[in-house]
Amino acid sequence: MTDARGNARPNGGAPARHTPGTPCWVSLTVHGLEATEEFYGALFGWEFHPGPQRLGPYVRALLDGREVAGMGVLPPDRDLPVAWTPYFASDDVDLTADVVRSCGGTIGVGPLDAAYAGRLAIGSDPSGAVFGVWQAAASPGTAVSGVPGSPAWYELTTFEAARTAKFYETVFGHDEEPAVSAGAGPDHVTLRLNGRPVAGVHGVGRALPRDQGPYWTTYFTVAGTEAAVERVLRLGGRLLVPPHEGPHGRVAAVADPEGARFAVVEGPR
Repeated sequence: MTDARGNARPNGGAPARHTPGTPCWVSLTVHGLEATEEFYGALFGWEFHPGPQRLGPYVRALLDGREVAGMGVLPPDRDLPVAWTPYFASDDVDLTADVVRSCGGTIGVGPLDAAYAGRLAIGSDPSGAVFGVWQAAASPGTAVSGVPGSPAWYELTTFEAARTAKFYETVFGHDEEPAVSAGAGPDHVTLRLNGRPVAGVHGVGRALPRDQGPYWTTYFTVAGTEAAVERVLRLGGRLLVPPHEGPHGRVAAVADPEGARFAVVEGPR
């Protein structure tokens, strides 16, 4: 699978700032933070450090001391799903938020400062899929890739791929390319930045569940897909789509005990 992380260094050292428009962070909002830490700590080997606390209790997940993802508690006054949310890098989150609104999207949170770490906004595209925007200060975002437990890919499931992709192209400067890999499906495009794939958009039309709406899925690298699924089930999660060969390798869709869905994909051997 091609890495979608932009400029961050996967082999140690201080992470460089992500190229604007690349997925640079992924964060999970849940009801029970402590139980969620136990689940993902056992599944991916993550350790957790607190902060920043701008929107309430929040922790950063680390692999070998490097930031990989974040987790927070759902604010009672915010209409946000229990879900993994990808964040796209921006040099000016306020300007990006204005473009989101002008293109038919909405901004539900922010823009606001996340203490010392940076500035963020959380919004949705015109079809309703939730995503974030991150302007880095002290924390550039995800600082590790290509190893088990790290984000590997981001895929949007929506009604119609081409129309939705145009929104992300305008907001983040992506280019669109039809996905031609095996198993990609007929209505499937790849978003590219500077010639590099950064995310996928998959249109499924009426097959999208009405009670769910469009959503982003984060793929996490694992050493073995079947073994990861077994571990998810032992820890109280659910299997949504059994292991199969997908465009990026052997993959399965699962959900954690609170229902947040994600995918596990076997890393290169």
